[in-house]
Amino acid sequence: MLLTPEESIQIQNRIGADIIMALDDVVKTTITGPRIEEAMYRTLRWIDRCIAAHKRPHDQNLFGIVQGGLDPVLRDICVRGLVDRNLPGYAIGGLAGGEDKDSFWRVVAQCTATLPEDKPRYVMGVGYPLDIVVCSALGADMYDCVYPTRTARFGTALVPEGVLKLKHRAMAEDTRPIDPTCACMVCKNYTRAYIHSLVTKDAMGSQLLSFHNLYYMMQLSKNLHSSIVQGKFPEFVCNFLQKMFPKGDIPEWVCNAMEVAEIDISSCCAPFRYIQATKVQSNLNEDEIQAV
Repeated sequence: MLLTPEESIQIQNRIGADIIMALDDVVKTTITGPRIEEAMYRTLRWIDRCIAAHKRPHDQNLFGIVQGGLDPVLRDICVRGLVDRNLPGYAIGGLAGGEDKDSFWRVVAQCTATLPEDKPRYVMGVGYPLDIVVCSALGADMYDCVYPTRTARFGTALVPEGVLKLKHRAMAEDTRPIDPTCACMVCKNYTRAYIHSLVTKDAMGSQLLSFHNLYYMMQLSKNLHSSIVQGKFPEFVCNFLQKMFPKGDIPEWVCNAMEVAEIDISSCCAPFRYIQATKVQSNLNEDEIQAV
């Protein structure tokens, strides 16, 4: 099957989405060499073909996608090339594909620093709550990911402290809700023990966890947005990090990103106790809960 930029736009015009994406050339973030440069320049060529093919510019917003791998020079060329085309919005693509977290946040920071502040800035494929909070601090506005429902299929619930593994045997007799602070239908009506009994043998378990996880992400997004509007985003970030890392062992990459974002998180950091892994300690049993 051959999908051209023109055909991609024609299909999206027929679908009628409010936001449509230019066709880009995506390569794995861990790839090195000339293939990255080739993909970046092809993406810039294709954006012009997408613009020319776009028949509904007044009611559909065409976003360009920044490519360039982990190369700051290529990313800068692509960002500036897309900005020159004055698009309704911009996406940062080619991330969340296996690169280390330090490289991830630095690319996001570089791109958001150059993309227009008055246009939506969308980081593609980002779904971990921690990543969303960090990217928002760096100036990103939009995200998409299957993570809330995909992780639900593995019997995992999103909670302020990280993730709760409902398949674990410790859940078998736990009569608490998934999250006592959550107001979703699942937390109001079902116990951890009941969901534990479902997740290994009944699709309803995954459905209930999907509902809860989506509710959690919606509340996180609403609270994040409200904190920005109210001028309380730094407080929101500290509160979020204190719940996820109650011992203050915030990953070093998060601390570095917050420093660039000029958000003081010293009140929730334990001195000299940074870790770089994505699996972190929490105040709950490590067999039950894991921060991501």
